[in-house]
Amino acid sequence: MSNAYDLAHHRSLTDPAAFWGEAAQDISWYKTWDKVLDDSNPPFYRWFTGGLVNTCYNAVDRHVENGRADQAAILYDSPVIGVKRKITYAELKDLTARFAGVLAGLGVKKGDRVIIYMPMVPEAVVAMLASARLGAVHSVVFGGFAASELATRINDAGPTVIVSASCGIEGQKVIPYKPLLDHAIELATHKPAHTVILRRPEAEAVLIPGRDVDWEEQMAGATPHDCVPVAATDPLYILYTSGTTGQPKGVVRDNGGHMVALKWTMANIYNVKPGEVYWAASDVGWVVGHSYIVYAPLLHGCTTVVYEGKPVGTPDAGAFWRMISEYRIGTLFTAPTAFRAIKRDDPDATLLAEYDLSPLKILFLAGERSDPDTLQWAERHLKVPVVDHWWQTETGWAIAANCMGIHPFPVKHGSPTKAAPGWDVQVLDEGHHSCKPGQAGSLVVKLPLPPGTLMTLWNADQRFVDSYMYEFPGYYKTADAGYIDEDGYIYVMSRTDDIINVAGHRLSTGAMEEVLASHPDVAECAVVGVHDTMKGQLPLGFLVLKAGVTKSHDQILKEVVALVRERIGPVAAFKTATIVKRLPKTRSGKILRGTMQKIADHETFKMPATIDDPAILEEIEEDLTQIGYARAREQQA
Repeated sequence: MSNAYDLAHHRSLTDPAAFWGEAAQDISWYKTWDKVLDDSNPPFYRWFTGGLVNTCYNAVDRHVENGRADQAAILYDSPVIGVKRKITYAELKDLTARFAGVLAGLGVKKGDRVIIYMPMVPEAVVAMLASARLGAVHSVVFGGFAASELATRINDAGPTVIVSASCGIEGQKVIPYKPLLDHAIELATHKPAHTVILRRPEAEAVLIPGRDVDWEEQMAGATPHDCVPVAATDPLYILYTSGTTGQPKGVVRDNGGHMVALKWTMANIYNVKPGEVYWAASDVGWVVGHSYIVYAPLLHGCTTVVYEGKPVGTPDAGAFWRMISEYRIGTLFTAPTAFRAIKRDDPDATLLAEYDLSPLKILFLAGERSDPDTLQWAERHLKVPVVDHWWQTETGWAIAANCMGIHPFPVKHGSPTKAAPGWDVQVLDEGHHSCKPGQAGSLVVKLPLPPGTLMTLWNADQRFVDSYMYEFPGYYKTADAGYIDEDGYIYVMSRTDDIINVAGHRLSTGAMEEVLASHPDVAECAVVGVHDTMKGQLPLGFLVLKAGVTKSHDQILKEVVALVRERIGPVAAFKTATIVKRLPKTRSGKILRGTMQKIADHETFKMPATIDDPAILEEIEEDLTQIGYARAREQQA
């Protein structure tokens, strides 16, 4: 063993009880565990069985008791409406205790579910922590989700109370939430006893007597509620992720293992110290928001940032730089798509010169694959380490990362570096045999998974097994494809269903996207496989150009086709691409490649519930029709 990372990773796999038992000393327990790892019922592994804890106590109360009462816990910034707030740990304890009292007064008790359908405001964090304070199970649904999708989650989770707001701010638009919520409850077979509505001045909310109550009125008369001890293995939250059947999957996270893992990552992966300002530029509706806006920074005694804005357009591509300068942010964690948007609008980063970025020590990227061009652009202009890391809703924290607090490794562009301690990542071929270094296959993780990962799916144990454990017995299926090189660096090339078969050759669309993104005029791109009668599938590229590009589209298309031929070879059969104004994405920034593929193949598709702007699909259809792929929308079933 030559370095601290190697020692930590080896110990985490050969003696996980000792490794994670030591990490658990950083958490306050009402009762310590009987067993660190209960492996008696695989694949349903449980961490810290017998232990009693409370997540809210660890995230809030203990910091007040240990000298951080006056430190900022939350910095809130909403650039569109011009509102800023600072909430100290003492204030956060008061707000959380009182809102726990509100929920308890409405009948919420340990084990009950609370759905939170909120915008990016501090009250969303308060509602999550208050649920945890009571031992209730929260399920955050991204604010502004369609009523039908919210209804599905209401039926599945069966909440006693739903917490919502009159509206959210999306870019420059005000999105009324209350009509969506009312319609969702109307559609749902399960009816919550009450809703709590935060009324915002940007939109009215009509309350239904007997069911709906006003946040401020309830808080004014609330009796603060103490933290309720829960088992370490009790669920903390349900977070729904898209399922292949159209039925969302409710990922279940526990209390004890979740806290231990997230607290450990702050020092060891992110190299952050208590008291520092940490910003995950995401949304509480996504897993990044759960893990790194709310729980991990607060468990670690940091100041976290709640930002109700966008990387561009609120007001410009300097929005992130303004936030870093104003709030002295040391660590930024965001999605690659945010930096692609900034790079598209301000290719030379001229807006950087207007701000003092000296506080920024490091940038972390995750959410989808970080193409080397975007990563290098960030390195070049920010002049700080830029760390790609790989994880999923199901995992809750990084599967692979450059562990900056243990032993930083040289960056290899295109790789999220090595498996984090706790993760035994392997590459298997279609016959479930181990792949050689550099050989692509399915990325899997040998069981047991480390603490903080999904326990099961809500009320769906068999679906949990079928979805993640069945295809590769003894392993967790990540559904990502890639390879591990001779140095142990992991390369995540694409989802396994993004591997396309061109005349018998299995090719990665992620590898092609990497080539396209390296073109100097391309801001972002996507490649999908479309049906071809001769070769089975052919790759089709979508390009978004940087602002100010004057070269002809035809010339750029010729150049990118030549680039793919040069770097991947004629076997890729990459001959067709189109230039589009923008790519269809989820609100979390993931490109909807599957939907674009269905449009190109003339297949019917369901409007994705998470889409950022449905109008983009019509633009994509028009672009594809012009190059002979898609047929008009009205001709679709």
